[in-house]
Amino acid sequence: MFKKILVANRGEIALRIQRACSELGVKAVMVYSEADRDAKYVKLAEEAVCIGPAPSGLSYLNMPAIISAAEVTDAEAIHPGYGFLAENADFAERVEKSGFQFIGPTPDSIRIMGDKVSAKQAMIRAGVPCVPGSDGELPDDPVAIRRIARSIGYPVIIKAAGGGGGRGMRVVHTEAALVNAVQMTKAEAGTAFGNPAVYMEKYLQNPRHIEIQVIADKFKNAVYLGERDCSMQRRHQKVIEEAPAPGIPRKLIEKIGDRCVAACKKIGYRGAGTFEFLYENGEFYFIEMNTRVQVEHPVTEWITGVDIVKTQIMVAAGERLPFTQRQIQVRGHALECRINAEDPYKFTPSPGKITMWHAPGGPGVRVDSHVYTNYFVPPNYDSMIGKIIVHGDTREEAIARMRTALAESVIEGISTNVPLHRDLMVDAKFNAGGTNIHYLEEWLDQRKR
Repeated sequence: MFKKILVANRGEIALRIQRACSELGVKAVMVYSEADRDAKYVKLAEEAVCIGPAPSGLSYLNMPAIISAAEVTDAEAIHPGYGFLAENADFAERVEKSGFQFIGPTPDSIRIMGDKVSAKQAMIRAGVPCVPGSDGELPDDPVAIRRIARSIGYPVIIKAAGGGGGRGMRVVHTEAALVNAVQMTKAEAGTAFGNPAVYMEKYLQNPRHIEIQVIADKFKNAVYLGERDCSMQRRHQKVIEEAPAPGIPRKLIEKIGDRCVAACKKIGYRGAGTFEFLYENGEFYFIEMNTRVQVEHPVTEWITGVDIVKTQIMVAAGERLPFTQRQIQVRGHALECRINAEDPYKFTPSPGKITMWHAPGGPGVRVDSHVYTNYFVPPNYDSMIGKIIVHGDTREEAIARMRTALAESVIEGISTNVPLHRDLMVDAKFNAGGTNIHYLEEWLDQRKR
């Protein structure tokens, strides 16, 4: 096991990794920007290093500064968390060439799965079902582009090969709009991701977003830890996640989970990862793989009893997975609400000083957050300030528990989306389960009328 790990991230995930290190008896070095000087994990840290000013390009995305911080503190490994440099293959390579262990997949795995075209091709070879679409990057020839779209059938969706986070995609319903949409998406992709390549897929009308959590060691042992339903989303950004996914037969989950495990073994995957699927009419369609820990990992931890972050660290240190697939048992139901510093219905960011922070508690309630009373939420980063996670024996009990937890939550001084979550927890269709990825946006549109 490592003696010291540098945590190359901020916010609630930095605190989450710091806690996992503490439980493993590993020292954690926390890095921070000038805007995060007063964060809880910095105050708790045995060692903390300022890596630059507030802009992320000068701090959390500054590779030389992070590697220098690891060098001066004698860290042995670097945990990237999620976001920032977590899925940057060049960063993973620089970390390992500098003599540190990257707590995540190999740079080659990140490259294969980070490019959506190569990821889809790898999944097809591994027998994982994919959304019907182009064989690879779209050509420049408009005639060829139209021919591909006709073979797939409208509507289609144009996606950036290097995209992520819900960006770099455009739905096309008619042939007349196709070529212009491809050109616009290419231009956006080149600007946003430094890679103008795009590809085309069939646009599924009413799918759910289902993901399979996997974890693997370097000895080609791999397991899947059940599934999550992340269909409650706005503009491709997840708002509520739950596990297991309501209404999907276990045999289907087992079948797709086994294929994901086989794919991990085939590509030599190491560490935690998530296979994301669209699910419609009893069929799963692979869309992408996240080669890191996910924001919503706590719901999986609660239903399986597996500590994903500690297991990440253990396999990075060269240990074998401490469990087999047969030992993974799903128990009860878990929900997660992302708490954002924003207007609950206009979604405008609301940075500023939290004058009162009272987190909920009680049986089956977990709060992952780095904030506290008098903490200043900086305007420089993502608006998420924490997550409320609950567990119950049944989905109904978990929803009731979340209602209580949200009612107990007090956050003053800034606006948050807690009122939105309170409303959704009493929504009849959400309570019935199985809503599709468009439901929340349609619900919000109806509310405006």
